[in-house]
Amino acid sequence: MTMNFFRCQQIAPRYPLFPSDFVRSFSSSSPRLVKKRMPPKKAAVPEKKTLLGRPGNNLKIGIVGVPNVGKSSFFNALSQTGMKDWSTLLARWLNYRKIWQGRKLSLRYHKVRLVATSYFVIAHLFSSPEEARIPVPDTRFDWLCDLYKPASRVPAFLTIIDIAGLTAGASTGAGLGNAFLSHVRAVDGIFQMVRAFDDAEVIHVEGDVDPIRDITIIQTELRLKDIEWVEKALDALKKTGRSLGNSSLADKARKEEIATTEKILKHIKEDKKDVRKGDWSNKEIDVVNGLQLLTAKPVTYLVNLSEKDFARKKNKWLAKIKAWIDENNPGDNLIPFSVALEERLAPMSAEEMEAAQKEIGATSSLGKITQAGYASLDLIRYFTCGPDEVRAWTIRKGTKAPQAAGVIHSDFENKFVCGEIMAFDDLKELGSEAAVKAGGKVRQQGKPYEMIDGDIAYWKAGG
Repeated sequence: MTMNFFRCQQIAPRYPLFPSDFVRSFSSSSPRLVKKRMPPKKAAVPEKKTLLGRPGNNLKIGIVGVPNVGKSSFFNALSQTGMKDWSTLLARWLNYRKIWQGRKLSLRYHKVRLVATSYFVIAHLFSSPEEARIPVPDTRFDWLCDLYKPASRVPAFLTIIDIAGLTAGASTGAGLGNAFLSHVRAVDGIFQMVRAFDDAEVIHVEGDVDPIRDITIIQTELRLKDIEWVEKALDALKKTGRSLGNSSLADKARKEEIATTEKILKHIKEDKKDVRKGDWSNKEIDVVNGLQLLTAKPVTYLVNLSEKDFARKKNKWLAKIKAWIDENNPGDNLIPFSVALEERLAPMSAEEMEAAQKEIGATSSLGKITQAGYASLDLIRYFTCGPDEVRAWTIRKGTKAPQAAGVIHSDFENKFVCGEIMAFDDLKELGSEAAVKAGGKVRQQGKPYEMIDGDIAYWKAGG
């Protein structure tokens, strides 16, 4: 037996001389040693990335910018309301204050106008910002409605908030900046709007039009406020950390939280970067989300052009703005549009709007903007379809089937059995539910299933 072992070693010296690595295989002829087969290693499952921001599907996006860039006019066109919120009145008041000084008209007349406007401004100062639920355009939803011809049609919606204009110094409380920044903190994403056109009748708060300066002002104020909040949070963590033991689980968790908070502070204060552009682990993202930081929110940049510039697709600022975004916040979306055009199109019927857009040579950007805001919040939708109703249900990326069903009713989640799922593309290709089923394209999915944007679902729940 020993000789056989050494013969095997000489014939195949590549085998290691560890008996545990070999097993004997006996046959009717001669004994031999073979290499033990190890079970194949399981492929490492990549860790699912936690999303920045508040969990849930009822997320909001706020319109942010300096005064007099067209935020409220944009909001009114988007929501198809003619209401003037107090920020519009404030902008009007600023215009009157500057214009009356340069015109040789009755001082008394201007004072009356100023007092009247100021009254309405003060009356609205502490009111909540304007809010509207805007339908999110979706050609898939339209196609499903044409197919099922339902009695009720409910699209996906995006909640948009019109936030008052921020100015330099807002982070220190200038111009009611703290109140306005609290409104920014309450939303989940940002439409940062800048103005790239001149208009003598609309005075810019900084004296002249410079969208790069305006973007920088907003970014600076948001970062400064984040620094203030993170420093306060860090001080509080360190104070409570002193009362804990040196080896407890709570102490270990607190030390990790302090280290993460210090990393966040360095990222904003020293590296001068927005939190959403950081490379964070899932544990660190949990800390970031707990702080509700302004620069952690996704940003879509909206550039307000004159109708003429928008129609001819030319403006001296666009390339500079794009270069600034690529350098400072790469990957963020940039959408040029014209508030003046949107205001003109808003009251028109569908036929009138189509004719006007053809004549102008430009189309409305409101649908594109709404879709971009919806996507920036990591929102997707699935559909429930039938003759009674076709409806789009908003969920976040990564939502599992039971939680998606729970958006309709909590019982669907608590008593979840399974879901019958069709892909929209399969239904569109084959033309009917019956054809999809006949083609074996209806999938029965259980609790682990992660919803895909555009899924058509029929839920089954226990009694």
